Amino acid sequence: MSSPDTETGKATSKESGFRTPGFKGVRTTSLFRAFNPELFIKPNKPVMAFGLVTISMCVAYLGYLHATKENNQQLYEAIDSEGERYMRRKTSKWN
Repeated sequence: MSSPDTETGKATSKESGFRTPGFKGVRTTSLFRAFNPELFIKPNKPVMAFGLVTISMCVAYLGYLHATKENNQQLYEAIDSEGERYMRRKTSKWN
């Protein structure tokens, strides 16, 4: 037997109180949706994985460049106050 609310066409209190969570249930303008698409688009896991791998590889490459630069510092010929020549590593004023 069905409840009297559904026979008359009225929605039950559970159904009428339900709202879509997040911004999908909110009335917004097209301009707001155009400038904030990440709030309305379903997450795309393959694209997120590709982005994570790409950024990780970029950071690893920068780390590799930094490590090889420190190990391969250039030498130059310097002359001290007495006129002697000697080889010296290039240093930064920051060091």
